[in-house]
Amino acid sequence: MARQAARPLSPHLQIYRWYLTMATSIAHRITGVALVLGLLLLTWWLTALARGPDSFAIVRAVTDNILGGLVLFGFTFAIFYHLVNGIRHLVWDAGVGLDKETAEQASYLVIGVAGGLTILTWLLVLIFG
Repeated sequence: MARQAARPLSPHLQIYRWYLTMATSIAHRITGVALVLGLLLLTWWLTALARGPDSFAIVRAVTDNILGGLVLFGFTFAIFYHLVNGIRHLVWDAGVGLDKETAEQASYLVIGVAGGLTILTWLLVLIFG
């Protein structure tokens, strides 16, 4: 009886070559989790707002610093990325853009649009906020 080579029973991440479309698919799931966590922060913010100035001052102290700003910036990016990538998935559900080249171009577009909307949003916040 010949001895079989020791290899995994199923493919895993060390075997796959990473593609942009694969990374954006994983990022879509990660941003979905980030949105859940961000909604918990939003709930905390709204609850503190309803409880009065002392409670709200605690939330402001947490969010009005570099780390808080980065978290809010990341949450904003997660919102836009998940939205734009969800639209891309709706287009794919219609059977459009499924070839490799178009899918990769759409990945770049999703990242660019989400980044652009995030930066535009924060510029507007800084100007008018």
